[in-house]
Amino acid sequence: MARRVLPMLGYGLRLKCPRCGVGSLYAAVFRMHTACPHCGLVFEREQGYFIGAIYINYAATVLIAVPGFFLLSIFTNLTIDQQLWIWISFAIVFPLLFFHHSRSLWLVLDHIFNPPEKFYSLPPKNRQRS
Repeated sequence: MARRVLPMLGYGLRLKCPRCGVGSLYAAVFRMHTACPHCGLVFEREQGYFIGAIYINYAATVLIAVPGFFLLSIFTNLTIDQQLWIWISFAIVFPLLFFHHSRSLWLVLDHIFNPPEKFYSLPPKNRQRS
């Protein structure tokens, strides 16, 4: 299983299709492709599909902010007010910057645990229809 999962996580971190690893997930900064331009994998299976990405984004933010708070408390002499300014700012900015990756990682996790069937794929544009 690790032989399959690790490459897929790499694709997710590089914002590539979890099935082929070639097609890009995003057409523009805030516009995601409907399907993979290379293999035709449909990215959004149903309305509200990417709600799980919110949980990934939240978990990543908390997993950085909470240990970061304690590490700064131990190794620096920052006051609680200074710490709050740092971590509130972080909690606002980081999820915005991590947005694309959280969606990509959600797609990878779903592809690992619930692989899409053939009806979730669109035919590539260069393939002729019969």
